[in-house]
Amino acid sequence: MRITAAVLHEAGMPLSVEPVELEAPREGEVLVRVAAAGVCHTDARLADGELGPGRRPIVPGHEGAGVVEAVGAGVSGVAKGDRVAFCFVPCCRACRACAAGRFNLCETAAAHAWAGTLLDGSSRLALADGRPLQHFNFVSCFATHCVVPAASAVPLPPELPLWEASLLGCGVVTGVGAVRNTAGVRAGETVCVVGCGGIGLQIVAAARLVGAGQIVAVDRDPAKLELATRRGATVTVDAARTPDPAAAVLAAMPGGVDHAFEAVGSPATIRLAWDVLRPGATAVVVGIAPVGVEISLPAIELLSEKGLRGSYYGSSNPPADLTMLAGLAAAGRLQLGDVVSHLTDLDGIEAALGRLRRGEGARTVVVTDPALAGADPGTA
Repeated sequence: MRITAAVLHEAGMPLSVEPVELEAPREGEVLVRVAAAGVCHTDARLADGELGPGRRPIVPGHEGAGVVEAVGAGVSGVAKGDRVAFCFVPCCRACRACAAGRFNLCETAAAHAWAGTLLDGSSRLALADGRPLQHFNFVSCFATHCVVPAASAVPLPPELPLWEASLLGCGVVTGVGAVRNTAGVRAGETVCVVGCGGIGLQIVAAARLVGAGQIVAVDRDPAKLELATRRGATVTVDAARTPDPAAAVLAAMPGGVDHAFEAVGSPATIRLAWDVLRPGATAVVVGIAPVGVEISLPAIELLSEKGLRGSYYGSSNPPADLTMLAGLAAAGRLQLGDVVSHLTDLDGIEAALGRLRRGEGARTVVVTDPALAGADPGTA
């Protein structure tokens, strides 16, 4: 079928919204009409060529929601007409990582994601002239339609508007999972969140949800800090107006915090998260840094048993955690839409990527089907 998609032809060049060809779903796959898609900083890293070579041409977009239009052979658990959120780790349940219960690190999914294919090693996407296109993390939802593995389509409760549900599959599961699964934040503990964009704001909300005692939010944008306060931050630090943000955090939290979360992906902000830790505490890096970037830490401080670890996809069991989070959102216990600073259409993706590069705004949601999404891109 002929669809419309945003295509990245060359790193550093604007995305091109153009007609592309999409094959029907094969065995174990589903066709989804995309209602809405979130624009994540990882999409900007991809567009700028910072996730490694050989990943073009490609249709970006890995966070979104829509309605199933067709299913391939052997698909169970999801059917035509189902409202679904996208999961970009369709875990195989058979590899070494899955056998160890680390489903977010599925080796099978990782290999095909980096190759830009679906799980059978091939693509369903092609340019109008027949040249093959890569999939991005199995999803490629900067488009009117996409074909994904059945495990990448997680059913949603009917109460949840799809423009809000579009945030579940990356920003929400990543941010909430980092707090619940990676760090295991407990009630009364202190938290610092460095970077309050789409994922950082989810970390703030999750810390409040689990009962963190104090939550310090650090960012360079006053508007994001205001959002962080509304989501539960008890202290804010404007890094653009504070000569030493680490000192400001430590002044508010003498001795350091129990948990620090970095949601930017730069050496300076990772070091900031490290510097605000108390002895024995750990900094969790959620932000994705460009390929080749390295960080430096004072080795002597390892004597204090401070730790640094990464968190990928919220250390989650993807379909189970997405289902749980969708239920919390539908019940009103987890707010989603308040982190959305802009609504746009496919033609507005390049502007959204520009805002991410400049650190402006929180989350942009691309509305490809206003009737399905429950939102009009002209309203924000």
